[in-house]
Amino acid sequence: MTQCPTCASNISSHSSLGEEQVLCNLENEGGVQEAYDILPILKEESYLKAFPEERKCRAFLEFCAEGDVGAILDLISSEEEEDAGMSADEEGAANPIDVLRYQDPLGSQSTGLHVAISNGREDIVWLFLFLASSLELQCFPPDVIQAAETLGASREQQTGKVDIRVLEDSEHRTAEILAQQLGGVWESWVHSGRLRP
Repeated sequence: MTQCPTCASNISSHSSLGEEQVLCNLENEGGVQEAYDILPILKEESYLKAFPEERKCRAFLEFCAEGDVGAILDLISSEEEEDAGMSADEEGAANPIDVLRYQDPLGSQSTGLHVAISNGREDIVWLFLFLASSLELQCFPPDVIQAAETLGASREQQTGKVDIRVLEDSEHRTAEILAQQLGGVWESWVHSGRLRP
């Protein structure tokens, strides 16, 4: 991945932080970007080539970062339809990935909840708490419940499922710890206890 395909020489360098990078000049519809580090894209594509079943999960995390509630719900809905269409033989062959609780092996084991908090996406955090936690319904503001109903989001029984709030990233941070570290808008969330399982 860090070797020139023509001459096989090493094309990587190290950033000021000591991280490996592969810099290039990228020209696309957005214009020219000089000294663009393409290594993360190469790593992701290589990973997805080896694990194509995780492509939807990677897209899901992008939607969480962007705050695209509609795309998240569409993806979850399509996953549920695919799971419902699986035969008993197919279900035994491979465990379907729980997109809501997916932990990114390329991104510090972050969940969509971690990604949403890192990107200041309160609406996505509410969606995760609604869909993948055992937070009591009375803890949700009425406008959040109304928005979920309007969007067609249904709350499933969480018995036997991992509450998304207990999942940790590779730095052993739950969503609550990450929110504490980031502060700002998340201070009221931390004080309310909503992010604590």
